Amino acid sequence: MLIMILGLLIFLGSHSVRIFADDWRQAQCERLGETTWKLAYSVVSVAGLAIAIWGYGQMRFDPIFVWFPPTGLRHLVLLLMIPAFIMLVAAYVPHNAIKARLGHPMMLAVKIWALAHLLANGRLGDIVFFGAFLVWAILAFRAAKQRDRANPPAARESRATATVLTVVIGLVAYYLFAFHLHVLVTGMPVMG
Repeated sequence: MLIMILGLLIFLGSHSVRIFADDWRQAQCERLGETTWKLAYSVVSVAGLAIAIWGYGQMRFDPIFVWFPPTGLRHLVLLLMIPAFIMLVAAYVPHNAIKARLGHPMMLAVKIWALAHLLANGRLGDIVFFGAFLVWAILAFRAAKQRDRANPPAARESRATATVLTVVIGLVAYYLFAFHLHVLVTGMPVMG
């Protein structure tokens, strides 16, 4: 589990710079240049995520069970993941009403994803992994909202076609991942 925790510290730590050291981040962007900063940040983030995922996979070979989730929670998790996928897509589709209204749908998607997976999994490693993402997403969303209050973003234009496209892509992504890709990516079937 130490490998997973190390990966989480690297990945979530790099993603927490805006939460805890936004001025330092800005200074680094100015000193190194935006492109160099983003490249370094991306390399560190990808490395951290890879280490966390590898460690998570290793942890599954010797699990410590904290609790055994009721089977019925799987249905709730399946339902929770629908808006998570839609919000994930909303973070990237320009001019959709979901992003215009929520402001930071990616962080909301991570919160829902992490909470859903905490409900569905009772191993200690799962609790650490998904719990870390949930805590990070809560702090990141709060910090983003504080930045928005301090420096309000321009009004976001939304279009009905972009919103419909967001929902459709989110639903298709949900279907593909839940019923086909989840087992390939994680080794765990969603149902069964």
